[in-house]
Amino acid sequence: MTLNIDKKSAFSILAVVAVGIVLAIAILFWKKDAPSGEGETEHAEETTAKSAAKGGHSEGKEDAHAEGKEESHVDAAPGLVKMTSQQIQSAGIVTAKASAASVDTAVTLPGEVHFNEDRTAHVVPRVAGVVESVSAALGQDVRKGQALAEIASPELAELRSAALAADKRVGLARVTYEREKKLWEDKISAQQDFLQAEQQYREAQIEAQSARSKLTALGAGSSSGALNRYVLRAPFNAVVVEKHLVQGEAVKEDANAFVLSDLSKVWVQIAVSPKDLQTIRVGQSVTIRSPAGGEAVNGKVSYVGNLLGEQTRTATARVVVDNPGLAWRPGLFVNVSVVRGKKEAAVTVQADGVQTIEDKPVVFVKAAEGFRAQPVTLGASDGKVVEIVQGLTAGAEYVATGSFVVKAEQGKGSAEHEH
Repeated sequence: MTLNIDKKSAFSILAVVAVGIVLAIAILFWKKDAPSGEGETEHAEETTAKSAAKGGHSEGKEDAHAEGKEESHVDAAPGLVKMTSQQIQSAGIVTAKASAASVDTAVTLPGEVHFNEDRTAHVVPRVAGVVESVSAALGQDVRKGQALAEIASPELAELRSAALAADKRVGLARVTYEREKKLWEDKISAQQDFLQAEQQYREAQIEAQSARSKLTALGAGSSSGALNRYVLRAPFNAVVVEKHLVQGEAVKEDANAFVLSDLSKVWVQIAVSPKDLQTIRVGQSVTIRSPAGGEAVNGKVSYVGNLLGEQTRTATARVVVDNPGLAWRPGLFVNVSVVRGKKEAAVTVQADGVQTIEDKPVVFVKAAEGFRAQPVTLGASDGKVVEIVQGLTAGAEYVATGSFVVKAEQGKGSAEHEH
């Protein structure tokens, strides 16, 4: 029997056969790989179990190590600084007992150091001329009457010439006056001639006195040298704080040549707000401190302004401060403490006994093996003693002198412990 199959049917049969062959091959390979996969799964599980066992062992070691560390931290009391008696004595550490005391309550006001305007001079030439030499340097200490500069002045030459001529006329007029007086006394000449000579003599004296007064007003006086030589001199013992002259410069009579100031005393100008005006008054004692450190200085208020500044809305108070070491330099900002009253505090310590650890105030109290950092809450302070509001009781022994040494030892111990 003959089958008639067209091309389209033939292609369909071939496609079905090809798909069947592919599926058969895929099933064959899947059966071969299945046992191997189970083995790998079991192996993986075994590996995981071993890893878990190792991990548990490692964790056990870490936990044991951590416990060991924790035990070493517990060995030392927190904040304890171990120091022997010999170390304490060598470091100059002195202890005291917290006690009740009166604490001055004060208000702190901002201030600034200024020149003492009563002892500051703006030196001017007083005559026009040309600078011949400058002998004073900026920042130099000068004594009263010391030469600062020399100026050649035509104006001064004319004044000195006039003074010399006036002195000569006085001499001639005196001779004429004495001669006419003698002739009149001897009845040789008339009284009118004597009176005229006397008048001329008196007028010559007045002219000479006027010429000398002009020179004195300029601070020049007579000169044995050049008539035009003018010496600019220091009016008092001071320091040259400004210098505006150079050799060869032409200057006018009102030129600001030098500024001198006596820095042995300075002014501290205090800005006082309206709410503090009742606190500060003339004659009141104040304490002045620099934010940069150094020793504080005491002074008394010498002036309190009656007006408020238009920009600052504060009044100005003034304190005159002795400045022997020139430590208080004009322009330095300072803090001025003004005492308001006294407060009776139940527990106080010396101000030097308070230190700061991690931005918190502490006092080092005596312990069996050294000292212990005791956190405290501070109250009022007058710079000498500090009120302890909380953290310390009266009678507790603490480090009053040398607390910074104990703090340094505490910091050193903390660094070694962390390492």
